[in-house]
Amino acid sequence: MNTKWVLATGNEGKVKEMSQLLNSFSIEVLAQSYFDVSEVAETGSTFVENAIIKARHASKITGLPAIADDSGLEVDFLKGEPGIYSARFAGEKACDQDNINLLLERLKGVDATLRQARFQCVLVYMRHADDPTPIICQGTWEGRISTEAHGENGFGYDPIFWLESEHCTSAQLSAQRKR
Repeated sequence: MNTKWVLATGNEGKVKEMSQLLNSFSIEVLAQSYFDVSEVAETGSTFVENAIIKARHASKITGLPAIADDSGLEVDFLKGEPGIYSARFAGEKACDQDNINLLLERLKGVDATLRQARFQCVLVYMRHADDPTPIICQGTWEGRISTEAHGENGFGYDPIFWLESEHCTSAQLSAQRKR
């Protein structure tokens, strides 16, 4: 029998990736939309604060353990932007392509050596809504911003996140290779 966790996101790409990762541990990941849980305002000033807000909200409404992430892209030339605003860099209703287009416009003419960037990801697991000690994991993935999009795998900024060690963008990697 699978253990059920709620994933506090409305991002289908994240649901798919998390389901693939946790399936081998007999954990069934259900999107918060399955329970009609609305997204909560991300009022934190850090990735950690926002992930805790989202996990607590989903767990409180569903009564299930919750996992939430807050992640984003930080570009050195832009002093860390888009950062915690990565998903809405081009506006509240922006899609991935809108965000990519704005970022490429902001970096137009910037030399490749000055386009260093990193994905920051924070995952929070809460056993219940009042969990005083949620499990918090953080990771960083270094790369740079390419001048144009390449690849179909992934979502968000993956098509323009160039990985020197792989000689391709994140969107050109297989899901297996990304792990």
